[in-house]
Amino acid sequence: MAGILAWFWNERFWLPHNVTWADLQSTEEAAFPQAEDLYLAFPLAFCIFMIRLLFERFIAKPCALGLKVQANGPQKAQPNAILEKVFTAITKHPDEKRLEGLSKQLDWDVRSIQRWFRQRRNQEKPSTLRKFCESMWRFTFYLYIFTYGVRFLKKTPWLWNTRQCWSGYPYQPLMPDLHYYYIVELSFYWSLMFSQFIDVKRKDFGIMFTHHIVTVTLITFSYVTNLTRVGTLILCLHDAADIVLEAAKMANYCKCQKLSDLLFLTFAVVFIVSRLGIYPLWILNTTLFELYEALGNFPALWVFNVLLMVLQILHCFWSYLIIKAAYKAISKGKVAKDARSDVESSSDEEETVPRSKAPHSTVATNGTSGANGTNGYLTAATSSEEH
Repeated sequence: MAGILAWFWNERFWLPHNVTWADLQSTEEAAFPQAEDLYLAFPLAFCIFMIRLLFERFIAKPCALGLKVQANGPQKAQPNAILEKVFTAITKHPDEKRLEGLSKQLDWDVRSIQRWFRQRRNQEKPSTLRKFCESMWRFTFYLYIFTYGVRFLKKTPWLWNTRQCWSGYPYQPLMPDLHYYYIVELSFYWSLMFSQFIDVKRKDFGIMFTHHIVTVTLITFSYVTNLTRVGTLILCLHDAADIVLEAAKMANYCKCQKLSDLLFLTFAVVFIVSRLGIYPLWILNTTLFELYEALGNFPALWVFNVLLMVLQILHCFWSYLIIKAAYKAISKGKVAKDARSDVESSSDEEETVPRSKAPHSTVATNGTSGANGTNGYLTAATSSEEH
């Protein structure tokens, strides 16, 4: 085990030439980032999660009810023992052959059975109230941490001159405010990584999970190697757009269409400017070029830049989706349906199956309307999706 640890913490990988871990040990005169500091993030992530539960129950939920956010989930499917057995024991997405068999067995037309399965799937989706509470929690946290980051960074020299990120590196003492900023951000993303499995499920679950892994890895990596100055710039830059996104989602859940559209377009501008403009020209420029000029070449530098480039690839992917949604919002006068909606569109079952029989009189029409939520970097549709 000692040999594995020695190999993992090889100074020639992590640190510039002629710098050792001993040089970065904290003393009475100056404190430096220590790997063991990061263990604090795990109990703090649990505390953040518990604070979230209390916040959603005692603050977000009363606010949502006061704003008349819909508390009920999607319309429930008509009770049917045969279809329920197929849904729970066989498949939630029956193919054409099974649909035809059920149609003959129940004397329902295929379209009605498709609608029943769609309603039954939507029945397991979260209510608008739950989605509002989740968004309000994220909005509150992002607003708090972004405000803290701005107040901290405006007192630092590297906000206006990125070359200051490398001045005196790696012998840059760890300031208490910077330590707090880093640990809280890391704890929050750890909490997101675990809570994502119980949060509102989105179609971009895999991409968001990748994003959280990259973010946690970057925060950990930059802290251990004392690349914290540029790390604070990255954290603050990324939090800016998330505030507007969550505000747009809350407006959407409150059925404030014009406000939601305005906030979405504002979010689109902030996101694209910050992630496709400022991030590469400000952050990647200093990590790819200024860092190399100041410190020369060492392996950890390139690992750090590869992770930042992966983040930029995710930025490009999300920007493409945002531009598509913004174009539809402008051309149609409202935000179009998000491809990553967490409530299924009623058109997802509109297959080319002929309606062999008349609709069964007791099957209700799908009522999945308006509040489709999103995660990550898109807003949702507020228009009705009834057919």
